[in-house]
Amino acid sequence: MDVFLEILALLVLTRLLGEMAERIGSPASVGEILAGVLLAAAAIKFGDTIPFLDQVVDSEAVAVVAELGIFFLVLLAGIEMEPEEIAQSSKASLAVAVGGMAVPLAGGIALAWAFLPDGDAKPIQAYLTGVALAISAIPATVKVFSELGLLHTRCGRLVVSAAVFDDVLGLILLAILLAMLDGAGGPTLMALLLLVAKVVAFFAITALLGTHVYPRISRGAKTLQAAATEFTALAAVALSYGALAEFLGMHWILGAFMAGLYFEKSRVGLRAYGEIRIICETVTRGVLGPLFFAYIGLRVDLAAFGAIPLFLALLIAVAMVGKIVGAGLPALWSGLSKNESLAVGVGMSARGAVELVVLSIAYERGFFDVPSAQDGLVAHLFSALIIVGVVTTVMAPILLRRIAPLLDRPADRKGGS
Repeated sequence: MDVFLEILALLVLTRLLGEMAERIGSPASVGEILAGVLLAAAAIKFGDTIPFLDQVVDSEAVAVVAELGIFFLVLLAGIEMEPEEIAQSSKASLAVAVGGMAVPLAGGIALAWAFLPDGDAKPIQAYLTGVALAISAIPATVKVFSELGLLHTRCGRLVVSAAVFDDVLGLILLAILLAMLDGAGGPTLMALLLLVAKVVAFFAITALLGTHVYPRISRGAKTLQAAATEFTALAAVALSYGALAEFLGMHWILGAFMAGLYFEKSRVGLRAYGEIRIICETVTRGVLGPLFFAYIGLRVDLAAFGAIPLFLALLIAVAMVGKIVGAGLPALWSGLSKNESLAVGVGMSARGAVELVVLSIAYERGFFDVPSAQDGLVAHLFSALIIVGVVTTVMAPILLRRIAPLLDRPADRKGGS
């Protein structure tokens, strides 16, 4: 009974706060994370009088549901992207994505290296900080660009196409992070080369299978005319790809992403693609996604605001400025105006699901388990990085709305992407 109460409390509160967040112009995930934070605070305050609240924070059932949430969030991200977009994206988009990741990655590593205490884990901690700052969350930004009528302007198209490269590069950074978490420190040159070879082999194998497997599955499923059969086939492919990724020493979410990436209209047909996308989006955004974000919120310690205020403020500054400079300058060099380039940088500055997935994986690996006597900054690092993700995700739409009146809006202008 307690399990049902835990899930019910999380689901109702996440949907309520997620809806409120969207009404004020923020992504639903911000409200859903806040739901977890509030429940964790309520457990501390009222855990003795409302027993199930105290169990929510450490609930195994919630952890399992959150794991499913990760699976479907990444699968849906792949479904919503098409391989052709990667090939068709321009050099400007690639430059924006690379710059938008490289600058905050370097800034985050340098900042963490300056503040974190010396120790064997310091290289991993610094790299994790950089990765968390390097990742972008494009869906929230795309929604704001669309609302403001900017989605089909030069800067809007550039941000959307750069997001394709951003997601792929984020997965590579995650693979390197996992290699570091599995070792005693940073990987050697040979280990890094082996990792790159494994990543290339994984993408090559899954791409080859994706181009040939899905059409056969789709032809077989058409004889049954059952969306349930096609959904089962997609889940089976995603799990198989995940097992391949694990076999090669990477994380299974790479498999879920690639399974979704090659589930495209041209291979499975419009009907199958439309039905499965609706199913995945409903399950993910309606139940599993909100529960995953709430699960992350349950682990945020707001004491980080008082314990490490300077480090937290610098993290937020590096996260925002790093994206604006790293993504904005390549946009400017590609021919966009200063205001358009600023919009690109701000648009790339929001974090979201991918960053939280990376932090969640590191959390589950025990990376944030530190003795109570250890340095306070390390003890609050996880919470600080989550807070950075929430703050930047809230700030990006607010800043974009202020920049929007300064931008040209004709939909037929060409260039930039």
